[in-house]
Amino acid sequence: MKVTNIVGSPHAAGNTAAIAQRLLGELQTFGAEAATYELNTLKYRGCQGCWACQRTSDHCVLMDDMSPVLRDVLLSDVVMIASPIYFGDVTSQTKGLIDRFFGYHASDFRTSADPSRLASDKKMVLVLTQGNPEPTAFDDITAKYARIFGHLGFREVHAIRAVGVSPGIDVFADLGVREVYSIRAARQGPDSVVRTQKPLSQLIRDTASRLLSSGL
Repeated sequence: MKVTNIVGSPHAAGNTAAIAQRLLGELQTFGAEAATYELNTLKYRGCQGCWACQRTSDHCVLMDDMSPVLRDVLLSDVVMIASPIYFGDVTSQTKGLIDRFFGYHASDFRTSADPSRLASDKKMVLVLTQGNPEPTAFDDITAKYARIFGHLGFREVHAIRAVGVSPGIDVFADLGVREVYSIRAARQGPDSVVRTQKPLSQLIRDTASRLLSSGL
């Protein structure tokens, strides 16, 4: 199993990165090969809306520090994106990454039944943290990105959301919310979602177990 772990938090030693690293460690225990990128240390541009990835190339033509990240996503079985929630959404670093995912669309994505250049058996894991302790706050974020990643060919999107996070707490002992979105058809939204609330450490083990049992 090849895993690409992408951290969109500006805090390399913060809670968001720690949660992602804990999950990655669980997968590595069972032999996963991993690469980690910290977006805040990279120099890259957001999508330029040039459409070159559709008209003249089969990938994003921008050459910057995002290029190896996009290449590893293409080659990975599991992609992890970790971000705190700032002002009701993922960080700007993370959004810049997701916008560059547009290059994974096939040139005929508007009409094709298979609009993605990505392999159809990939799994996505979203690791999100929020200061708001209310589990229903910002739950629209995971559903929104599950639809986007489903359109790109990810057939399962796992979301681990730590709520009520603040500096200095033991985030792994706190409650978290786990959502698993299953996606049958690329042009549809998630056809089912399972939501559970447990201590974060248990949610991480559950997610690792689900990813490992999927046969990747």
